[in-house]
Amino acid sequence: MSSTLGSDLLSVVARLNRMANQRVRIPLPFAQARLLSTIDDRGEARISDLAALDHCSQPTMTTQVRRLEDAGMVTRTTDPHDARAVLIRITEHGRNTLRQARADRGAAVDPYLEQLGEADRACLTEAVRVMHRLIDEATSASPTAQKSH
Repeated sequence: MSSTLGSDLLSVVARLNRMANQRVRIPLPFAQARLLSTIDDRGEARISDLAALDHCSQPTMTTQVRRLEDAGMVTRTTDPHDARAVLIRITEHGRNTLRQARADRGAAVDPYLEQLGEADRACLTEAVRVMHRLIDEATSASPTAQKSH
């Protein structure tokens, strides 16, 4: 295995994301889509946890969450384990918006995938399965990456 496989993979994924973002107008800014995706992945999270995951300050994250809340994409509920804290949860509207953003971005890449031969598409399909498994295993093994519910 190449010692650069991890960095090569991250580089290619970043370039693919940039390409998709340049070719489509998504229904919300990329940073908000990324935050919404994080909340969806975790099920629910405190603002402090989201700030730590995004490597930003708590006030910055509070502003981002407020924007999503004002748009009806997330809600705040009291943390049952700490009445002083709130948990951020994605709403059905948020899930639908995220689903549409993903579909639109995927549609921007689809024409290039269609140009590939059957063997290359099969290889990419398998690679996506492997990456899903890798992420599932990594997040279930890491206590800081587990869902907070």
